[in-house]
Amino acid sequence: MENGFHGFERIDFMFNGRSSILVKPKASAPGNPWVLRAEFFGAFPSADIMMLERGWCVAYHCLSDMYGCPEAVSGMHEFYKHMVSEYGLNPCPSVFGFSRGGLYASNYCFAHPDCLSSLYLDAPVMSIQSWPCGNDEYPKEKKECLACYGLTEETLVCFKDNPIDHSEQLGASGVPVILVAGGKDEVVPFEDNGLPFSERFRLAGGDIAVIVKPECGHHPHSLENARPIADFIEKAFHKHYL
Repeated sequence: MENGFHGFERIDFMFNGRSSILVKPKASAPGNPWVLRAEFFGAFPSADIMMLERGWCVAYHCLSDMYGCPEAVSGMHEFYKHMVSEYGLNPCPSVFGFSRGGLYASNYCFAHPDCLSSLYLDAPVMSIQSWPCGNDEYPKEKKECLACYGLTEETLVCFKDNPIDHSEQLGASGVPVILVAGGKDEVVPFEDNGLPFSERFRLAGGDIAVIVKPECGHHPHSLENARPIADFIEKAFHKHYL
Protein backbone atom coordinates (compact mmCIF):
# COMPACT_ATOMS: atom_id res chain seq x y z
CA MET A 1 0.00 0.00 0.00
CA GLU A 2 1.32 3.45 -0.89
CA ASN A 3 0.47 6.93 0.31
CA GLY A 4 2.44 10.04 1.10
CA PHE A 5 4.71 11.31 3.84
CA HIS A 6 5.34 15.07 3.67
CA GLY A 7 5.48 14.94 -0.11
CA PHE A 8 7.57 11.77 -0.32
CA GLU A 9 6.57 8.29 -1.47
CA ARG A 10 5.57 6.06 1.44
CA ILE A 11 5.23 2.29 1.20
CA ASP A 12 3.39 0.40 3.96
CA PHE A 13 3.98 -3.34 4.20
CA MET A 14 4.07 -6.24 6.63
CA PHE A 15 7.27 -7.93 7.75
CA ASN A 16 7.28 -10.87 10.16
CA GLY A 17 3.67 -10.09 10.97
CA ARG A 18 4.32 -6.47 11.94
CA SER A 19 3.49 -3.24 10.15
CA SER A 20 6.46 -1.59 8.51
CA ILE A 21 7.08 1.59 6.54
CA LEU A 22 9.57 2.74 3.94
CA VAL A 23 9.67 6.36 2.80
CA LYS A 24 11.70 7.07 -0.32
CA PRO A 25 13.46 10.28 -1.29
CA LYS A 26 12.84 11.81 -4.69
CA ALA A 27 16.41 10.83 -5.64
CA SER A 28 18.67 8.56 -3.60
CA ALA A 29 22.00 9.89 -2.35
CA PRO A 30 25.14 7.92 -3.28
CA GLY A 31 25.36 4.69 -1.31
CA ASN A 32 21.58 4.41 -0.71
CA PRO A 33 21.75 5.72 2.88
CA TRP A 34 18.79 5.38 5.19
CA VAL A 35 17.39 6.01 8.63
CA LEU A 36 16.07 3.19 10.82
CA ARG A 37 13.56 4.89 13.08
CA ALA A 38 12.79 3.14 16.38
CA GLU A 39 9.34 3.98 17.73
CA PHE A 40 7.00 6.89 17.05
CA PHE A 41 7.21 7.05 13.28
CA GLY A 42 6.12 10.47 12.05
CA ALA A 43 6.38 12.20 15.42
CA PHE A 44 8.45 15.41 15.42
CA PRO A 45 9.81 14.51 11.96
CA SER A 46 11.98 17.53 11.17
CA ALA A 47 15.18 15.44 11.04
CA ASP A 48 13.47 12.65 9.07
CA ILE A 49 12.21 15.14 6.48
CA MET A 50 15.61 16.80 6.15
CA MET A 51 17.29 13.43 5.60
CA LEU A 52 14.69 12.61 2.92
CA GLU A 53 15.44 15.94 1.27
CA ARG A 54 19.11 14.93 1.24
CA GLY A 55 18.36 11.65 -0.50
CA TRP A 56 18.02 9.27 2.44
CA CYS A 57 15.28 6.67 2.89
CA VAL A 58 13.46 6.45 6.21
CA ALA A 59 12.24 3.07 7.46
CA TYR A 60 10.23 1.90 10.46
CA HIS A 61 9.31 -1.53 11.83
CA CYS A 62 6.63 -1.60 14.53
CA LEU A 63 7.93 -3.19 17.72
CA SER A 64 5.88 -1.05 20.07
CA ASP A 65 5.62 -1.75 23.78
CA MET A 66 8.76 -3.92 23.82
CA TYR A 67 11.01 -1.30 25.45
CA GLY A 68 14.15 -2.29 23.60
CA CYS A 69 14.27 -5.76 25.15
CA PRO A 70 16.38 -8.50 23.50
CA GLU A 71 13.43 -9.74 21.43
CA ALA A 72 12.90 -6.21 20.11
CA VAL A 73 16.56 -5.91 19.16
CA SER A 74 16.36 -9.26 17.35
CA GLY A 75 13.27 -8.05 15.50
CA MET A 76 15.03 -4.84 14.50
CA HIS A 77 17.96 -6.81 13.14
CA GLU A 78 15.76 -9.11 11.08
CA PHE A 79 14.09 -6.02 9.61
CA TYR A 80 17.49 -4.42 9.00
CA LYS A 81 18.69 -7.48 7.07
CA HIS A 82 15.49 -7.49 5.03
CA MET A 83 15.86 -3.83 4.06
CA VAL A 84 19.49 -4.29 3.06
CA SER A 85 18.92 -7.47 1.04
CA GLU A 86 15.52 -6.75 -0.51
CA TYR A 87 15.66 -2.98 -1.02
CA GLY A 88 19.38 -2.54 -1.58
CA LEU A 89 19.80 -0.07 1.26
CA ASN A 90 23.21 0.64 2.74
CA PRO A 91 24.38 -1.79 5.46
CA CYS A 92 25.17 1.14 7.78
CA PRO A 93 22.03 3.23 8.44
CA SER A 94 21.65 5.93 11.04
CA VAL A 95 19.42 4.70 13.88
CA PHE A 96 17.01 7.17 15.51
CA GLY A 97 15.83 6.72 19.10
CA PHE A 98 13.20 9.13 20.43
CA SER A 99 12.10 8.85 24.07
CA ARG A 100 11.60 5.12 24.83
CA GLY A 101 13.03 4.55 21.37
CA GLY A 102 16.37 5.36 22.97
CA LEU A 103 16.27 1.91 24.57
CA TYR A 104 15.76 0.24 21.19
CA ALA A 105 18.33 2.33 19.32
CA SER A 106 21.07 2.11 21.95
CA ASN A 107 20.56 -1.59 22.62
CA TYR A 108 20.63 -2.24 18.89
CA CYS A 109 23.91 -0.33 18.62
CA PHE A 110 25.35 -2.31 21.52
CA ALA A 111 24.37 -5.61 19.90
CA HIS A 112 25.30 -4.68 16.31
CA PRO A 113 27.81 -1.81 16.29
CA ASP A 114 28.97 -2.71 12.78
CA CYS A 115 25.45 -2.28 11.40
CA LEU A 116 25.05 1.49 11.70
CA SER A 117 26.91 4.65 10.84
CA SER A 118 25.52 6.88 13.60
CA LEU A 119 23.04 7.06 16.45
CA TYR A 120 20.62 9.97 16.96
CA LEU A 121 19.07 9.98 20.42
CA ASP A 122 16.37 12.49 21.37
CA ALA A 123 15.19 12.86 24.98
CA PRO A 124 16.14 9.20 25.22
CA VAL A 125 15.28 6.70 27.90
CA MET A 126 18.62 5.20 28.86
CA SER A 127 17.54 3.37 32.01
CA ILE A 128 14.29 1.52 32.63
CA GLN A 129 14.78 2.26 36.33
CA SER A 130 14.31 5.92 35.43
CA TRP A 131 11.41 5.39 33.00
CA PRO A 132 8.96 3.77 33.08
CA CYS A 133 9.80 1.97 36.28
CA GLY A 134 10.83 5.09 38.19
CA ASN A 135 7.79 7.15 37.23
CA ASP A 136 4.54 6.44 39.08
CA GLU A 137 2.51 8.09 36.31
CA TYR A 138 3.17 5.15 33.95
CA PRO A 139 1.93 1.98 35.72
CA LYS A 140 0.81 0.29 32.47
CA GLU A 141 4.16 0.90 30.82
CA LYS A 142 6.02 -0.26 33.92
CA LYS A 143 4.10 -3.53 33.99
CA GLU A 144 4.75 -4.10 30.27
CA CYS A 145 8.43 -3.26 30.60
CA LEU A 146 9.02 -5.59 33.53
CA ALA A 147 7.28 -8.40 31.62
CA CYS A 148 9.39 -7.77 28.49
CA TYR A 149 12.61 -8.11 30.47
CA GLY A 150 11.37 -10.93 32.71
CA LEU A 151 11.83 -8.77 35.80
CA THR A 152 9.99 -8.24 39.06
CA GLU A 153 10.03 -5.30 41.46
CA GLU A 154 12.67 -7.18 43.45
CA THR A 155 14.97 -8.12 40.55
CA LEU A 156 14.64 -4.71 38.90
CA VAL A 157 16.95 -3.25 41.53
CA CYS A 158 19.83 -5.41 40.30
CA PHE A 159 19.14 -4.99 36.58
CA LYS A 160 22.30 -3.82 34.79
CA ASP A 161 21.51 -4.22 31.11
CA ASN A 162 20.42 -0.67 30.31
CA PRO A 163 22.03 1.53 27.66
CA ILE A 164 23.45 3.61 30.49
CA ASP A 165 25.15 0.48 31.84
CA HIS A 166 26.81 -0.03 28.45
CA SER A 167 27.89 3.59 27.97
CA GLU A 168 31.59 2.78 28.00
CA GLN A 169 31.28 -0.11 25.55
CA LEU A 170 29.18 2.03 23.21
CA GLY A 171 31.72 4.84 23.47
CA ALA A 172 34.49 2.45 22.51
CA SER A 173 32.50 1.02 19.58
CA GLY A 174 33.35 3.88 17.25
CA VAL A 175 29.71 4.75 16.48
CA PRO A 176 29.22 8.54 16.68
CA VAL A 177 26.21 9.81 18.61
CA ILE A 178 24.22 13.03 18.56
CA LEU A 179 21.96 13.53 21.57
CA VAL A 180 19.24 16.18 21.87
CA ALA A 181 17.38 16.70 25.14
CA GLY A 182 15.27 19.16 27.09
CA GLY A 183 16.84 20.69 30.17
CA LYS A 184 13.48 20.67 31.97
CA ASP A 185 12.36 17.18 31.01
CA GLU A 186 10.42 15.79 33.98
CA VAL A 187 9.27 12.61 32.22
CA VAL A 188 12.71 11.33 31.19
CA PRO A 189 15.08 13.55 33.21
CA PHE A 190 18.24 14.44 31.32
CA GLU A 191 20.31 14.22 34.52
CA ASP A 192 19.29 10.57 34.97
CA ASN A 193 19.53 9.49 31.34
CA GLY A 194 21.26 11.47 28.62
CA LEU A 195 23.72 13.30 30.86
CA PRO A 196 25.40 10.33 32.61
CA PHE A 197 25.30 8.36 29.37
CA SER A 198 27.05 11.12 27.43
CA GLU A 199 29.67 11.66 30.13
CA ARG A 200 30.59 7.97 30.31
CA PHE A 201 30.45 7.63 26.53
CA ARG A 202 32.85 10.54 26.07
CA LEU A 203 35.24 9.29 28.75
CA ALA A 204 35.49 6.02 26.84
CA GLY A 205 36.69 7.94 23.80
CA GLY A 206 33.36 8.15 22.01
CA ASP A 207 32.40 10.86 19.55
CA ILE A 208 29.24 12.47 20.93
CA ALA A 209 27.56 15.83 20.31
CA VAL A 210 25.04 16.95 22.94
CA ILE A 211 22.44 19.66 22.35
CA VAL A 212 20.43 20.67 25.43
CA LYS A 213 17.38 22.90 25.01
CA PRO A 214 17.45 24.68 28.42
CA GLU A 215 13.75 25.59 28.70
CA CYS A 216 12.33 22.50 26.98
CA GLY A 217 10.53 19.62 28.66
CA HIS A 218 10.12 16.15 27.19
CA HIS A 219 8.27 17.64 24.21
CA PRO A 220 8.78 18.90 21.60
CA HIS A 221 11.43 16.50 20.37
CA SER A 222 14.13 17.34 17.83
CA LEU A 223 14.98 20.85 16.64
CA GLU A 224 12.84 23.24 14.65
CA ASN A 225 15.79 23.57 12.29
CA ALA A 226 17.22 20.07 12.13
CA ARG A 227 20.29 21.04 10.15
CA PRO A 228 22.80 20.35 13.00
CA ILE A 229 21.34 16.85 13.34
CA ALA A 230 21.29 16.17 9.61
CA ASP A 231 24.82 17.52 9.15
CA PHE A 232 26.13 15.27 11.94
CA ILE A 233 24.42 12.19 10.49
CA GLU A 234 25.57 12.91 6.95
CA LYS A 235 29.16 13.59 8.02
CA ALA A 236 29.26 10.34 10.02
CA PHE A 237 27.93 8.39 7.04
CA HIS A 238 30.38 9.92 4.60
CA LYS A 239 33.27 9.18 6.95
CA HIS A 240 32.08 5.59 7.29
CA TYR A 241 31.05 4.98 3.70
CA LEU A 242 33.63 6.84 1.60
